[in-house]
Amino acid sequence: MSKYQVAVIGSGPGGYIAAIRCAQLGMKVAIIEKYDVLGGTCTNVGCIPSKALLDSSEHFHNAQKSFAEHGITHNDLSFDFSRMVQRKNGVVKANNDGIAFLMKKNKIDAYKGIGSFVSKNKIAITGSKGEKQEIEADKIVIATGSKPTQLPFIKVDKRRIITSTEALSLNEVPKHLVIIGGGIIGVELGSVYLRLGAKVTVVEYLDKIVPSMDEDISKELQRVLKKQGMEFLLSHKVSGAVVKDNSVTVTAENTKGEKVLIQGDYCLVAVGRVPYTDGLNLEAAGVVKDEKGRIAVNDHLETNIPGIYAVGDVVRGAMLAHKAEEEGVMLAEYIAGQKTHINYNLIPGVAYTWPEAASVGATENDLKAKGVAYKSGKFPFRALGRARASGDLDGFVKVLADKNTDEILGVHIIGARAADLIIEGVVAMEYRASAEDIARMSHPHPTYTEAFKEACLTATENRPLNT
Repeated sequence: MSKYQVAVIGSGPGGYIAAIRCAQLGMKVAIIEKYDVLGGTCTNVGCIPSKALLDSSEHFHNAQKSFAEHGITHNDLSFDFSRMVQRKNGVVKANNDGIAFLMKKNKIDAYKGIGSFVSKNKIAITGSKGEKQEIEADKIVIATGSKPTQLPFIKVDKRRIITSTEALSLNEVPKHLVIIGGGIIGVELGSVYLRLGAKVTVVEYLDKIVPSMDEDISKELQRVLKKQGMEFLLSHKVSGAVVKDNSVTVTAENTKGEKVLIQGDYCLVAVGRVPYTDGLNLEAAGVVKDEKGRIAVNDHLETNIPGIYAVGDVVRGAMLAHKAEEEGVMLAEYIAGQKTHINYNLIPGVAYTWPEAASVGATENDLKAKGVAYKSGKFPFRALGRARASGDLDGFVKVLADKNTDEILGVHIIGARAADLIIEGVVAMEYRASAEDIARMSHPHPTYTEAFKEACLTATENRPLNT
C-alpha cells in the first residue's frame, strides 16, 4: 500500500492547487479524481467552458451589432454552433492537459477513481470498472467541490430541463430558454444563448438579479441585459415545470398570487450549488457536516478530525474557484508549519456578462446593516475617452469609503473589463488605502482604469475631473 504525507480528494482548483503547493513544500502527495480528466467542475463544466462560449458568442454578437459602426461590413453573417462547442471542448482539453502536466512536474501521483474513507488515514479508490486499491496518508484534504442545486418539485431530465452542466453541451441553440434563477450562472449562460438568437426569460424569486452584488450593480446589469433583449420575471415563485414532447412549461406565481405559465423548448435550473460529498464515506473517518451540508472546518480548514481538512465549495464561504485556490495554498502552508491567513472580505466576485460586473468588499446594504458611516463615489464609463473609443459606454465604478477615515470599504464595477479592473480595488483594500490615495495615483490615459480614480475623487472630495 502506497503511503503519502498528503492525499487530496478532488482535482478542482482547490484540490490541485493544494496538491501543488504541498509538493512545492517538499511533501509526498497523491491526488484522487473520480473522472477520467483532472480539473474538477471549474475546468470541465464551469468557469472554463462557460467563458469559452461567452467569448465565442460575444464575437458573433459584436460582428452582428457593432462592426458596421467601426466601418467593418460583412454579408450573410452566420455561425456554426457545433464549431463553437468544438472550440469550447478544445479549450477544456488544453486546461485538462495543463493540470496533468503540473502533476507530473511536481511529482504528484494522480489516481483515477472515487475516493472514500476507510479510516482517518486510509482511502479506498474505486475505478470506473470496479477495481479497488487503497492508499494511506498522514494528512487528507477533501476538495470535492459542489453540484447544481435541484428543486424538489422539478425533475431535471438533462434533456429539456437541464442544469448548467448540460447547458454547456447542447446540440442546438434554444428557441426559447427559460431560466429559473437570476444569479450569476443564470445570467451568464442566458447571455450566451441570447447573443446567438435565443429568446431568454429569467424567472427569479427575489425582486432583483445577482443578489450577492451591490444593489446599484444589480439594477444596472438588469437594465443593460434587458436592453440586449433578455426578459425578466422578478418576484415570481416557481412551482413546477412539465415537459411535453419538445417543449417545457414552467409554472410560477407573481406577487398578486396570479398563476403565470412560461413555455420554452429548454428550461435551465440555475438556483445555486450545493456541496458535493457523495461517496466520501465520511462516517468511517468521523468527519461531521454542518446544518447546510457543508463539511465543518475551523479557521485552519481542519475538520473535527485532526489531520483531515477541507477546502473550496465543500466548506463555508463563497463558491468561487479563486477562493478555493487561496484556501488550497493557505492549507498547504499551514500543514508545513507556516503562519497563513485569508482575508475573505477581499475575495472578489465576478459576472462574466457583457458588460462584466465585479465586486469586492462591502455593499451599501452591508454597511447600512452594520451602522457604518460611509460615503459613496460613482463615475460613469460613458464619460471615459477609452470607453467612447471602444463603444463600451454602459456601466460605472462605485467606491464606498469610510466617512471618517476615507478607507475604501467596497468597490463595485459594471462595465468593460470589470473582471480585470476589480483587482485594483482588491489591492487598494488589502493595503487599507484611502479613496484619496487612489485619487492621487497617476492612471494611464485613455484607459478604463481612470473610472476608478474618478470614483475615488468623487468619494473623497466630490470633485471628479471628467463629469
